[in-house]
Amino acid sequence: MLLVRDIEENFEKFVEGLKKRGFLEVEKRLMEIIELDNERKEVQKALDETFNYSNQLSKKIGVLIKAGDREEAEKIKSETSAAKDLGKDLSNKLQGIERALRDRLYELPNIPNVKVVAGRSEEDNELLFQKGELPQLELDNKPHWELIKDYGLVDFKLGNKITGAGFPFYKARGARLIRGLINYFLDKGIAADYQEVQPPILVNESSGLATGQLPDKEGQMYHLSDTNLYLIPTAEVPLTNIYRDTLLAENDFPIKMIGYTPCFRREAGSWGADVRGLNRLHQFDKVEVVQISTSENSYDVLEEMKRYVEGIIDSLELPYRMLRLCGKDLGFTAAITYDFEVYSGGQKKWLEVSSVSNFENYQANRLKLRYKTQKGDRKLAHTLNGSALAVPRILAAILENNQTSKGIKMPSVLHPYLGFDFIEK
Repeated sequence: MLLVRDIEENFEKFVEGLKKRGFLEVEKRLMEIIELDNERKEVQKALDETFNYSNQLSKKIGVLIKAGDREEAEKIKSETSAAKDLGKDLSNKLQGIERALRDRLYELPNIPNVKVVAGRSEEDNELLFQKGELPQLELDNKPHWELIKDYGLVDFKLGNKITGAGFPFYKARGARLIRGLINYFLDKGIAADYQEVQPPILVNESSGLATGQLPDKEGQMYHLSDTNLYLIPTAEVPLTNIYRDTLLAENDFPIKMIGYTPCFRREAGSWGADVRGLNRLHQFDKVEVVQISTSENSYDVLEEMKRYVEGIIDSLELPYRMLRLCGKDLGFTAAITYDFEVYSGGQKKWLEVSSVSNFENYQANRLKLRYKTQKGDRKLAHTLNGSALAVPRILAAILENNQTSKGIKMPSVLHPYLGFDFIEK
């Protein structure tokens, strides 16, 4: 959530940032927020003065009663009652203004970093580099949705029968591949000093609001109406919320967490070739890394996380590339995001397998996550996260890129995790 103080002090910066995202009537929306905040300050001042006046009257009544002047004390009691009524009215008014201000702020996304270009769509994302040779496959190569059927790795029909579309069953070596990839990703994180956390996959509304999934992505999340709990779209939500309403010390950093969870997304409106097979699912497995940083160090942390994700993809012997998202394609809470995509030879297309983002203090403001500097100042922390990695699309790329007429080769780093190095029919 944006800070009103920052909006006032850097108005043009926020106008330019929101316009990068394609927002309309930016100046008007920001001025409405500033005006609401000014009104909040005026009502808060009046409420404080009313409470102070009421307290003074109460003390005066006590002195008069002690002095035996009950007649004068009774006269002042009527003034005290009026002051309390006014205080109640002002308190209700203040709560209404604060709700309206919060709702307006919830409507505004984070401001893009200066490196982020405006753009019009994902087509304007900036390609920063590409590494690895594209696979030279045999002429009869297939996309992964045919391979998983040929080799009995994933059963979509059974998933549709038991649950519905987008909920696959992984079977036999398909299940071992999923488990092996998850364990490999977790072990890589632990070796890089991330603390493993196994969080709940259901979160309350406060957690969704704190990290920005609510109200922005409410339509994409599975909601249990009887308990008002939400199935998580990513481990980012519970991991980051560990530090909600927390005051850290500067020596608490670095804070590095890694967690595996199943993830749930409704993906309303998805259709076409992009949702074939494992490309887009309602339930999928993902290992997530989260870091919490000081405001001064967060961009150094971002570079570290980018290198970490790149190293994992590179170890899987997959061709990959990195893009910096444009303002129009940037996630609601992110100040800057770098996407990693792997090339999937059977489909002849690039698949996003990781997004690494710096949210700066946007989430921390919602989380009320601060740290105390050595000088005693209190500052909002910065939060960052990255996929490390999304399992189904990595699996799709491994199957497609390593297929031969005799079977499918497995990347060498996975051999100890799988118990096999080749999949035969």
